Order: sequence, then C-alpha cells, then structure tokens
Amino acid sequence: MSDYHLAQLNIAKMKFGMDSPELADFVARLEEVNALADDSPGFVWRLQTDTGDATAIDFFGPDTLVNMSVWQNIESLHDYVYRSAHKEVLARRKEWFERMLEAYSVLWWIPAGHIPTFEEAAQRLEQLQDSGPSAAAFTFKQVFSPQ
Repeated sequence: MSDYHLAQLNIAKMKFGMDSPELADFVARLEEVNALADDSPGFVWRLQTDTGDATAIDFFGPDTLVNMSVWQNIESLHDYVYRSAHKEVLARRKEWFERMLEAYSVLWWIPAGHIPTFEEAAQRLEQLQDSGPSAAAFTFKQVFSPQ
C-alpha cells in the first residue's frame, strides 16, 4: 500500500436552484453517482453530510456545489470520472453549471489516512489558479508523483 493517497476537489457554480426543473436530471442522478464512487475500486472517502449528500455544503458560496474525495491512486479516480456512468453526468455539465474562467478542479497528494479540510482544499485550488500545475496542486492533464 502506498504512503500517499490522492485528494481531489471540484466546484461548480449552479445556473439554477437545486429544486429547479432545469437541475432535475442532475439531482436525480446524485444518489446513483455517489454510490458508484463509494463502490469504485480505489475509493477511500468523500465529503458528505450525515444523510450522504454534499449539496447542502456551501463552503464556497450558496450557489456553488462542492465535491471532495480521496482515492488510493490517480488511476482509480480517472477510471471513475471517465470510464463509468459518471462520465454521462460529466458530459452534461454545461447544461447545469456556469462556465468557470479559473480552475475549478484540483488534485493533490496527501498522507494515507489524512482527510482533507475545506481550508486545505481551497488553498490547493487557489494555488493552482495562481501558479498553474505543480507537485502541490495539479490536474489530470499534468500529473505529478507523490513526494
């Protein structure tokens, strides 16, 4: 087992309210997509409330959804994001969420067993936005090895 796990954060600014008809398809798939993550090989942890949801968490603002999770390695996360039913939801992102001009997704390595905080995740996203990919904050397009 590796001494490191991969943390990820992505945020999305909603075009519509969670109860709107425009977001109904997205909301209808949340439980399925979250369960898929939970059952995926390499999955370690995901941000959620006591009810198993994360849509009510507004750390980045009331109109911004947050997804934060931890994976055993980058391959496991990549497979979940791009080779599972998650990719169907991802393909419709533009229907439901605003186009973001800055980076909205960040990856970073953490010691195995560590659970990232909102503050840590926000700092990594800001670092990526300000300085571009580095070993401390990167994307699928430019991956760095754990150090």
